[in-house]
Amino acid sequence: MAHNENIVTAESASDEAKIGYTEKEDTKPQTVAETYDDDSKNNLHRGLKSRQISMIAIGGAIGTGLIIGTGQALVTAGPGSLLIAYAAVGLLVYMVMAALGEMAAWLPLASGFTGYAHRFVDPALGFSLGYTYWFKYIIVTPNQLTATALVIKYWVDPEKVNPGVFIAIFMILIILINYFGVKFFGEFEFWLSSIKVVVILGLILLSLVLACGGGPDGDPKGFRYWRDPGAFKPYAGVTGVSLPAARFIAFWSCLTTAVFAYLGMELVGVTVGEAQNPRKVIPRAIKLTFYRILLFYVVLVFLLGMILPYNDPELVKATSESTSAAASPFVVAIQISGIKVLPALLNACILVFVFSAANSGMCNPQINPTRTSH
Repeated sequence: MAHNENIVTAESASDEAKIGYTEKEDTKPQTVAETYDDDSKNNLHRGLKSRQISMIAIGGAIGTGLIIGTGQALVTAGPGSLLIAYAAVGLLVYMVMAALGEMAAWLPLASGFTGYAHRFVDPALGFSLGYTYWFKYIIVTPNQLTATALVIKYWVDPEKVNPGVFIAIFMILIILINYFGVKFFGEFEFWLSSIKVVVILGLILLSLVLACGGGPDGDPKGFRYWRDPGAFKPYAGVTGVSLPAARFIAFWSCLTTAVFAYLGMELVGVTVGEAQNPRKVIPRAIKLTFYRILLFYVVLVFLLGMILPYNDPELVKATSESTSAAASPFVVAIQISGIKVLPALLNACILVFVFSAANSGMCNPQINPTRTSH
């Protein structure tokens, strides 16, 4: 019986060779070019370690959409719609990521999800998806670099120092990170993601303390703002519709902000071609996205709705700001509670978030058009 378990049929051996997995994969990392025939032209080495991919999965995509964008969504739709929108989009994102993780574990292509579209649907879909994704990052990365200058404006007057100086400095740093290869990028992104995770956990703890009355004002807010002014705000500017319809429109507009906050979740699927052991590492990283969505997104926006009303004048004013800490609803809640030091600290954290997003966009393996197109 034991002898039969070790017999490998010719068909299964052929399938295994085609997929590219061997029993020795754990002990001798191979290049993707050696393993997957369709991607031989890429010649990528698996340089990302398990801990790096896991941390990228947990904190890689956390950016200004969660720290700043939630303020506009709260003003537009209220805490109830905000919570439902982020939970609904999070569920959709997790289902897509689970499907991507299943394909990545079975067939880790260097071209990532564009390769799956090309291979299993149609080459035209892979072509269009690849260039759409590439176009996204050639737009987002300069946008994030510009945001770094806007964040630094919190400390440095733009009339004294031209914002272009800071844009050039961060651009050079990102180019240097990209120059040293995927191993350096993985280590650098690991520590940036670790900082972002610590910041988010700190915001969750701080929001919980403020909701329970532990702030300097000693005011236990609880669910007060869910009752007054209410959990669901009607969409402003619409006429001739019922109150439930106006609330639904507000919720629908909130979905757009929620989608933007989850932008970058696919980065885990993009690292397939650089993972040392994608069959084990990628599914583990995908599973972590569930806890990340539940804790970092759903819990955080739930607590935000407890500590800040959607009609607060300071919040409405803050949403007109651009990217600095003044635009964050958490800064508004901190200031209302009487805490004076944290806004400057949170602005520094936002700078880390923006730089990490720009770094991920520039170093993203998918932005090379020779890999995203087919």
